[in-house]
Amino acid sequence: MNRYTLGLYEKSMPGSLSWEEKLEAARDAGFDFVEISIDETEEKLARLDMSQEERSKLVRTMERVGMPIRTMCLSGHRKYPLGSSDEAVCARGMEIMEKAVRLAEDLGIRIIQLAGYDVYYEDSTPETVERFGINLKKAVELAARAGVLLGFETMETEFMNTVGKAMRYVEEVNSVYLNVYPDMGNITNAAVAYGTDVLEDIRRGAGHTVAVHLKETVPGKFREIPFGTGHVDFPSVIRTAWEIGVRKFVTEFWYTGNKAWREDLAFARKMMGEILDSQEF
Repeated sequence: MNRYTLGLYEKSMPGSLSWEEKLEAARDAGFDFVEISIDETEEKLARLDMSQEERSKLVRTMERVGMPIRTMCLSGHRKYPLGSSDEAVCARGMEIMEKAVRLAEDLGIRIIQLAGYDVYYEDSTPETVERFGINLKKAVELAARAGVLLGFETMETEFMNTVGKAMRYVEEVNSVYLNVYPDMGNITNAAVAYGTDVLEDIRRGAGHTVAVHLKETVPGKFREIPFGTGHVDFPSVIRTAWEIGVRKFVTEFWYTGNKAWREDLAFARKMMGEILDSQEF
């Protein structure tokens, strides 16, 4: 058994593929699991309303292929944030949270990555921040009931772009079910913009970091940067994450129409696997 598990972000593969095809591609590239995306599109949000038979079928597909789905990137709260000034939007956000926990429970997903936004498409105010905190505690209660871990993603906005900012909420809520799941690319960009120390920020999550996103970025740009062309110091961030106890990692990148996308998967697996395997942990 490996000392770590390395997952693959679902959006690194063509959206037109069936789940069986996606799981097979991840398996063939050498990954250990897949991270499902529940983003703000209606297509992805509809997954929260999968029938019990559809859920059971997906579990059987995972078993047959030999590739599980073990984490969820829940970015649907970007459109339906927990701190919204609109009561209907807030209610929809809580409904999404409840359904996401239930889906995780049914599929065997261990960790839900939460978007660290109080709001996104509206202005943040003291009221939206307060509302976010209130609804966050309700979300943690839902997760605790199901035994599913929640982890904040460090985002591209100032509200929660560092582990330190996420930890303020983790410490306030004080539940084993609320943790951090930081994005190494986003905190690297935050360091460039605000002068924070990336490795010290990672260490701020010691004892509360359930997994990390391995994503490439460049200053001011947060997505669709090919591995090896950005400024993230992957050997250093992986080593530091390992030192604080992290053993679950997810490569996050996007399919952008490249016909050689399978080669992109293999490259990501090889690059990160070599870094993980070569460190003197």
